[in-house]
Amino acid sequence: MSDNAPNRLGAIILTGGASRRMGTDKALQLWGGVRAIDRVVTLAQGAGAARIVTAGEGDFGLPRAPDPAPFSGPAAGILAGLALLGEELTQVLILAVDAPTLRVEDLTRLLAAAGPGAAFEGFPVPMAIDPAAVPTDLRQDWPLRRIVERAGLAQLAVAADAADRIRGANTPEERARLLRAAGLG
Repeated sequence: MSDNAPNRLGAIILTGGASRRMGTDKALQLWGGVRAIDRVVTLAQGAGAARIVTAGEGDFGLPRAPDPAPFSGPAAGILAGLALLGEELTQVLILAVDAPTLRVEDLTRLLAAAGPGAAFEGFPVPMAIDPAAVPTDLRQDWPLRRIVERAGLAQLAVAADAADRIRGANTPEERARLLRAAGLG
């Protein structure tokens, strides 16, 4: 991309989970004094995303694609987020709000992969995907792994030190471990 070319990278932050295992809204939890949603927005911006939307419930000050029905699932969030982002993008990052300790270099590996995009082996998010590669028959109830497979995304090896931050935090114990590892708690 030349310096004069428009940025054609967007990001969808999945925020629609019920947070049952965590016990509180994951997007609002503080990580080093910063809400998880804000950390993930900063991460997307650091990776070069020009347009960022959230998919799910909750108003976090960004354009929001609400769930078509409560707790519709991440595939429904991706569909709604893509519709909100528009058609001019060539690549979209799909990020989970529960992985606020990801690093830009983690996402750079996904964005640099050849073909229609990439995810990490064993982890369907984060993913980078060309919107044109999203299966046209994508259903709201699909698991994210099916999207990765059907879109033909590369599956990159996970560095040993990256697995926990890619997995994110779904429980208070996982959150405590990530806070310690990131030097935030």
